Amino acid sequence: MYVCICMSVTDGDIRREAAAGACKLRHLQERLGLASQCGKCAPCAKEILKDSLAEQALEPALFSTG
Repeated sequence: MYVCICMSVTDGDIRREAAAGACKLRHLQERLGLASQCGKCAPCAKEILKDSLAEQALEPALFSTG
């Protein structure tokens, strides 16, 4: 799904950046140009980034043997 129409950024792009170490909207702005035009995408982008980071935090627990 497109999150930022102005810069053609999708939710998949945001998730890939989160996996690559982005943890703040500022990082997405620097790497993707997200929210650098009209800014209407910022709330949605923050939510996707937050969800992606939460999923990453849970992944080790899913594979633990303990």
